[in-house]
Amino acid sequence: MRDRILHASADIEQFALTDLQSLYERFQSSEHGLTQDQWRRNFQKYGENKFRIEEGEWLVIRFLRSFFSPLSLLLIVLSLLSYLTGEHSGAFMIAIMVFLSTVLTFTQEYKSNNAAKQLIALVSAKALVIRADVEQEVDLKHLVPGDVIRLSVGDMIPADVRLISSKDLFINQASLTGESLPTEKSSTRLHEHVSSPYDWSNLAYMGSYVVSGMGTAIVIRTGEGSFFGQLAQETTEQVKQSTFDKGINQFTWLMIRIMLFMIPAVFFINGLVKGDWLEAGLFAIAVGVGLAPEMLPMLVTVNLAKGAIALSKKKVIVKRLNAVQNLGAMNILCADKTGTLTQNEIILEKHIDVDGHDSVHVLDYAYLNSHYQTGLKNLMDVAILKHVEVHEKLHDDNTYQKIDEIPFDFQRRRLSVVVRKNNERDILICKGAVEEIFSCCRFAQSQGQLIPLTSDHFTKLKTVVSDLNQDGFRVIAIAMREEAASQKAYAVDDECDLILLGYVAFLDPPKESAKAAIEALQASGVQIKILTGDNEIITRKVCHEVGLPITQVILGAEMDELSDEQLATRAMNCQIFAKMTPQQKARIIHLLRGEGRVVGYMGDGINDGPALKTADVSISVDSAVDIAKESADIILLEKSLLVLYQGVLEGRRVFGNLMKYLKMSASSNFGNMFSMLGASALLPFLPMAPVQILLNNLLYDFSQTAVPTDTVDPEYLSEPREWNIQGLARFIFCIGPISSIFDYLTFGLLWFYVKANTLELSPIFQTGWFLESLLSQTLIVYVIRTGKIPFVESKPSLPLVLTTLSVCVLGISLPYLAIGRYLQMMPLPEIYWMGLLVLIPCYLLLTQLVKTWIIRRSGVL
Repeated sequence: MRDRILHASADIEQFALTDLQSLYERFQSSEHGLTQDQWRRNFQKYGENKFRIEEGEWLVIRFLRSFFSPLSLLLIVLSLLSYLTGEHSGAFMIAIMVFLSTVLTFTQEYKSNNAAKQLIALVSAKALVIRADVEQEVDLKHLVPGDVIRLSVGDMIPADVRLISSKDLFINQASLTGESLPTEKSSTRLHEHVSSPYDWSNLAYMGSYVVSGMGTAIVIRTGEGSFFGQLAQETTEQVKQSTFDKGINQFTWLMIRIMLFMIPAVFFINGLVKGDWLEAGLFAIAVGVGLAPEMLPMLVTVNLAKGAIALSKKKVIVKRLNAVQNLGAMNILCADKTGTLTQNEIILEKHIDVDGHDSVHVLDYAYLNSHYQTGLKNLMDVAILKHVEVHEKLHDDNTYQKIDEIPFDFQRRRLSVVVRKNNERDILICKGAVEEIFSCCRFAQSQGQLIPLTSDHFTKLKTVVSDLNQDGFRVIAIAMREEAASQKAYAVDDECDLILLGYVAFLDPPKESAKAAIEALQASGVQIKILTGDNEIITRKVCHEVGLPITQVILGAEMDELSDEQLATRAMNCQIFAKMTPQQKARIIHLLRGEGRVVGYMGDGINDGPALKTADVSISVDSAVDIAKESADIILLEKSLLVLYQGVLEGRRVFGNLMKYLKMSASSNFGNMFSMLGASALLPFLPMAPVQILLNNLLYDFSQTAVPTDTVDPEYLSEPREWNIQGLARFIFCIGPISSIFDYLTFGLLWFYVKANTLELSPIFQTGWFLESLLSQTLIVYVIRTGKIPFVESKPSLPLVLTTLSVCVLGISLPYLAIGRYLQMMPLPEIYWMGLLVLIPCYLLLTQLVKTWIIRRSGVL
């Protein structure tokens, strides 16, 4: 990734530094444009100015390939085996769950893979081109390097270009860089390297647009070779599996490894002990089905869907369900500054005199300049003109008539208007860049007095401006000169001997909610890193105001000098990444993920496409450009970190309930199958009929369908939650054997006290273990669902209580119902129930003690 970024930067640099004549020669062009023959040759060489979006496989093939995940394959095999054993209903149930889960996944991936097609709609379909000295409109796709194009207000830049000429040309690059203000562009050849490709003032890039002025330019890169094209390619690139997908697959392989041991062991032990290899095979298949979490796809979907519904009520729309868990697991949030920490609106924050004191006088003159200037008003003019009360005040007792205007240009970097006050005096009001205003001022107005400007005064004035810049303000100077009314035409030469009045300072202010949200996210274990195309000074100021601690800053140009290993080390401890290109943002996220972090990225521009695609969980807003929304997993209806914080908590809640099911299902099933392994070797008959194994599993899984409604302890929500397969395996192998201990105690109860120790009485034995197994693994949910003392310190949800108790009542009733005979069940004697009343509470108590021990030893449940 680093090499690709360096190559792209070096490639564009040569176009900025090369003289125009050399560029003409390179593309066989001239100031008159390409001839038709040369255009044809360039077209054959460079191709169409468009993006080749990967068509991919046929939809049917892609859909079928969606079934080839470890979990899907496992459940498909078990469905077939269940069907072969005669359990048709169970087989169909498993098949339907796999099908629905796969359809959902396929639909989401299909929408995501089509995201890049939205890019085409963002680029103008026509361009004004000069060919053989004749202006003509051509289709965008027919532009080639060497074409000379005209640019005017409102035009989208149709390719990467080098400017040939310009007049008052401002380009908005916000969709590429994230900077709020338009960038000045000129045709002047540059002679030295700058920090970012977007800082080359004589280059403009596809995807940006002209906000004022005009110019001509030569096309240097088109289609996939442009910066915009590179973003399109990177947006469609496949990325690594999310942490959620990895976790599900790791859990599936864990269960497969257990099954690969248990199924052959049960088969051979039963075949050798009982001699009936067909029955042993059917029983082994039933054991495999009993071990499998066949309800996992449905419960995962229900869990995530419930989380998505809850998030939608909090103004968070979930596009890809597995992103809900990734949101909860996120421990690093990377975000753009503009619109995330700030309001994405330029506000006039200060109007001060030359001494740094508030001055209404300065605001009055700034307002008059912005109000009476012609042409497109920039964002700073708009901010000034929002002070409508100034207009009313100035025009109550006075009349102003515009006399003349000296337009802005790149050499002067200032604009003047001349207004006549009460038909008596002409006032020239000049507004512009500080240095340029200083150069035409002879006096300064300080505390109501005019003071001549000397070199010492200029040093002091620059200190005031420097302090404002350090505080993140964009500063514009205001100056004026007043003289008797006349009929003369004003020109640039009249911008002299001016009186410096003071400055207006602008800021994209922080959001009111940002500071509280950052504190909440950091307190909950989420680091925040700012990745922005804006400059370091402004970013530092904003971060300081929202309470984001800063220890390190990395600039985009600095990144290019670092290897991936060096940058990864620094990135872990850095909070601000400034002057970043889109590819550099994606590189940072890629490296942070490589350090084992779960990384979220929040962005809303074209420039955010690669970063959104690279992150574990990508977040955008409903006002974002199409490509950002299509690339995102999560869309916020309100661009606020506070809303995102609520989403993080909901993600952890969803993951907590999902882990409850996995822990309970896997540990209980493992314990039961471990008991079957021993019982198969000790008993002269099957410990449980195959149909009872499947029914036990079905009823237990049904009892867990209410787990998504369960409450989650506040302590669990206090930090990011990731997949920990080693911890899950440890839990299974610690809690599972406890279940087996009480299974063997139940065997003893049935063998020695109930006397169900013959082949004729085996249905009583099988019924007794069926009930003990069902009740124990259904009720254990109350212990495993929390790290606290059940019911005393943590209460389950009402739906979970009702569902689990209903399953228990149904299980107890089955031996006494007519259907029980079809399930090979028989009523049980009183002594069994007396023993069960002792065994179940003891099982729950021992599990609580072991659970507490696990938490104390590992720190987590």
